Amino acid sequence: MKKIVQLLLCGLVAFQVSHAQQKIEPAKAGVQYGKKIDAKNAISLNKLADNLKKSENYTGKIEGEVVEVCKKKGCFLTLKSDNGDPILVRFTDYAYFVPEDLIGKKVAIEGRAKVKETSVEWLKHYAEDKGASKEEIAKITKPKTEISIVADGVYVIK
Repeated sequence: MKKIVQLLLCGLVAFQVSHAQQKIEPAKAGVQYGKKIDAKNAISLNKLADNLKKSENYTGKIEGEVVEVCKKKGCFLTLKSDNGDPILVRFTDYAYFVPEDLIGKKVAIEGRAKVKETSVEWLKHYAEDKGASKEEIAKITKPKTEISIVADGVYVIK
């Protein structure tokens, strides 16, 4: 019995190490991350903002330009918005990650969006993951109401 448990533990450790070392494919047109999607019927961020004024939630495809990617492991990205406040996109269950070379690319994402209040704690966490300085992080003192997106998949358009 002891040998079986040891073998199972060794197998689990080997799986975790191989999974943790998976390479993220570089960003180029046609590459997908997470759920397999395409760009058909993706709406702009302006259209998304208009939809969220009428409804609490939006489910579907959205397109935009990537302006930031989590520097730690690619666990989130931000999209450029017309008002200057980037829109945060997290990934369902942290099931996949995206590369830093996605910055500047036009992407389509599929998932769920809503307007929500992000706590100071989470704002500081995201700032740290973006590589912000301690001084910049210390300036975060109030929660922020913003569009939040959780994506099942990301598709690189160009």
